[in-house]
Order: sequence, then C-alpha cells, then structure tokens
Amino acid sequence: MTWLQAVVSTVMLPLLMLAALLVFIRLLRGPSLPDRVLALDLLSTIGIGIIAVYVVVTGESAILDVATVLAIITFVGTIAFATHIERRV
Repeated sequence: MTWLQAVVSTVMLPLLMLAALLVFIRLLRGPSLPDRVLALDLLSTIGIGIIAVYVVVTGESAILDVATVLAIITFVGTIAFATHIERRV
C-alpha cells in the first residue's frame, strides 16, 4: 500500500462517512421538500466520492463507470425536480 492509498483510506473515508451522516440527518429533519432533495443530491455526490476513494485504494478502475452513471442519474433527477418546482410556482 502506497502512502497515497494509506492517507485516502484512513483520512478521506471517515470524513466522507461523517459527511454522509450529517447529510442524512438533514434529509430526515427537512424542513421543506427542496431541502430534502438537496440532501439527496449531496448524499449521492458523497456516494460518488466514496466510490472514488474505493478506486484509489483498490485500483479497480472499472467501478468508475458506476460513479459516472450515478452522477448522470443524479443530475437528471435534480433537473427534473427543478422543472417541477418551476412549474408549481
């Protein structure tokens, strides 16, 4: 294990998990629907970061395709929600 892999696995992964926990609390508390959608968007972004950390530690670059698909789905979902909010107002 190189020094970069050690730093990424011991520092970045716990920070991402802490961020995911805090975002999940925001998801549960709300208070409004846009807050919850933003929390889901951020949660999926943190998931992409966790996948990236996994790729750096293990070296399996094929999993980056999963991160790319997750990013595209998240982007499309955010655009759809923004369109929904715009039509509602």
